[in-house]
Amino acid sequence: MILIKTNRDNLIKPLQIVTGIVERRQTFPILSNVYIQNHDNEMRFLTSDSEMQIETAFVHEKSKKQNFALTVPAKKMQDILRSLDPDTEVSLLRKDEKLQIRSGNSQFSLQILPPEDFPIITEEHEATAEFSLPQNILKNLLNKVQYAIAEQDIRYFLNGVLLSVQNGELITVGTDTHRLAFASTPTQLNENNLSVILPRKTVAELLKLLKDDETPANIKIFPKRVMLSFSGIELVSKVIDGQYPNFNRAIPAQNDKTFDLDRVSFLHVLQRVSILSNSNELLRGVRLLINRDKLCVICKNAEQEEAYDEIAISYDGEEIDYSLNITYLMDLLNNVSTDTFRLAFANASSSVLITIPDHDDFKYVIMPMRI
Repeated sequence: MILIKTNRDNLIKPLQIVTGIVERRQTFPILSNVYIQNHDNEMRFLTSDSEMQIETAFVHEKSKKQNFALTVPAKKMQDILRSLDPDTEVSLLRKDEKLQIRSGNSQFSLQILPPEDFPIITEEHEATAEFSLPQNILKNLLNKVQYAIAEQDIRYFLNGVLLSVQNGELITVGTDTHRLAFASTPTQLNENNLSVILPRKTVAELLKLLKDDETPANIKIFPKRVMLSFSGIELVSKVIDGQYPNFNRAIPAQNDKTFDLDRVSFLHVLQRVSILSNSNELLRGVRLLINRDKLCVICKNAEQEEAYDEIAISYDGEEIDYSLNITYLMDLLNNVSTDTFRLAFANASSSVLITIPDHDDFKYVIMPMRI
């Protein structure tokens, strides 16, 4: 029985949206599957990893179709459709509890698992808060801080991005306690009790799916979940339960020694000297010698090899010999696009504060290290 006959792109585009969270090997085999439901003129695609769920659909008008619901291996189906030529006609057929995919002389059979066994997340509580903002603003807020969050830290609340409303601003924060990134945008929201921690994987998917335009993203906050709807996509995710640390105390207020750096020039210098930095991530230090007219950048490794470079600066303070993790600096320069950064110091043993000149909506703090 033919379930649907349609253009290959009608199937692969929604499938690519939802398969990002799917792992080929799962504790529960059905979580490797995509839930596909066709009802009248709408075909729905849904995947889940038990922590997060992504759903999208496409509307078809002239295709041959039947109403159905089934689940098949998501990655395999995606790979099959990718292997077919664009704009070719594809037929989906159900035969002997298998889904057949046919196109021209090509034919594939995928194992079906019962759709009623698929763990679809449904929210039974009312949202505690709901708001909308342009997709590009949300994407920018997340991108400016996501690289600073911890990875598999036993302090589970550090393994995500804080999304919160404070003092008329919507803010995002990421920290692993060795560095901290803060970004904000003005908001009309009065929800000062709005505060959730988005898991790392959720943030990564949002950065892939959100558009760089002003089309809206609608956000609903529930007691244990968050739901984001945008561009025909619905993403539901559990939030990390826990009390986020008081990040304001980590942002230094007395750093009065400052100078500005061109982002691209500084990044190129760090890329060169990092060739001879230590391979151990925790020991990848870079030494910054700050003088009145230049910044000297030095890297050494365990083999006593050394790389030196310098960049011209305008600085009128006392000379400072500073050491930082070079990965933390390069993460910033690779993820936050601006022409110029401002570095502010108090002394060689205090945290460095990095901001964007004439902007209060971004702050990056790095703890010093010993080399």
